[in-house]
Amino acid sequence: MAYTTTIVRHKTREVGVDDHIVGGNNPIWVQSMTTTNTFDVEQTLAQIRLLEEAGCELVRVTVPKKEDVEGVKALRDHIKIPLIADIHYDYRMALACIEATTPSGRRAVDKIRINPGNIGGIDRFKEVVRKAKDKGMPMRIGVNSGSLEEDLIEKYGFPCPEAMVESALRSIEIAESLGYHDMIVSLKASHVPTAVECYSLFAQKSDYPTHVGITEAGSREYGTIKSAAGIGAIVLRGIGDTIRVSLLGDPVPEIEVCYDILRSTDRRVTKPEVVACPTCGRLDIDLERIVAEVEARMKVLTKPLRISILGCLVNGFGEAKEADIGIAAGSGKGIIFKRGVPIRHVKEDVMVEALWEEVMRFEEDTPPLASFVEKEKQKKAKMSLPVVN
Repeated sequence: MAYTTTIVRHKTREVGVDDHIVGGNNPIWVQSMTTTNTFDVEQTLAQIRLLEEAGCELVRVTVPKKEDVEGVKALRDHIKIPLIADIHYDYRMALACIEATTPSGRRAVDKIRINPGNIGGIDRFKEVVRKAKDKGMPMRIGVNSGSLEEDLIEKYGFPCPEAMVESALRSIEIAESLGYHDMIVSLKASHVPTAVECYSLFAQKSDYPTHVGITEAGSREYGTIKSAAGIGAIVLRGIGDTIRVSLLGDPVPEIEVCYDILRSTDRRVTKPEVVACPTCGRLDIDLERIVAEVEARMKVLTKPLRISILGCLVNGFGEAKEADIGIAAGSGKGIIFKRGVPIRHVKEDVMVEALWEEVMRFEEDTPPLASFVEKEKQKKAKMSLPVVN
């Protein structure tokens, strides 16, 4: 579906992560991370499969010990999505993961993630870069506000956006001096305004693709809101090539939140969006029940439709024009609209079924919503022209 506002995406170079191409005009991929000990292959594999079922497209596992390197060797042959090794502090784990292969002979990880601020210095970072270049392994440069290099803290006084961007650009410059360019960059902060400014400033200075997230977002409830505010603000600026919502506990719910953020910001619409008016005193139909039933039915669809369900006739006719298909209802009955044009009168007890029938009939070649809205504007403009005698 075409919307009325176009967001220009920040143009980034492409980096291959197994069969997923990150950056350019490719989809904004959804990523998550396991919470298990990677050396516990059975539990880690079970969690990855649940993430795959939920729609996760890249998965990261932590590799702090040698046993975890053996874990990734055992995992990769049994999962469908790219596997990323998360490395902190011990650069030798990065080297081991780059070298690691599975029993079938394929490489065990498809990307490594390191934080140059805690990897043990420039010389060790260079060693990892050389190995990654030699093996054709992509890397995420993960800059975090909590682990900046000491000289940058001294220079800026605190982990501000300028310090974080300088850290990222410094790492890129070192890698490029060694002939390495297969990098994705993240600049995560727990403070939402800081994160938004970091990514915005980095996008002005670099064309490397970015992984976007709000680190340490918190509990599932507040972390969802915080992530939506931060990630949403960033992707609405056209920035971001992969995203992750970092929630406390089970990672599986992160996936739905990621897709909801992308859908609500119109960055990647993979299923219908159901829009409903707020509850107010004008309602005289069971709008909450109707919306719940419609949302339950729409979960099986992948059509990028906007479906509007409006519980009164005061604003319903006008607002229905902003959706592909909509209902304006009141007094136990309603009118179904298609792109603002009334097509059917229905009673409340069959409203959901009637709407479902119209969604099923919706043709892919229906004119884009943007062109419809423009025609309506032109029509209104002509109607408002002064009369000339």
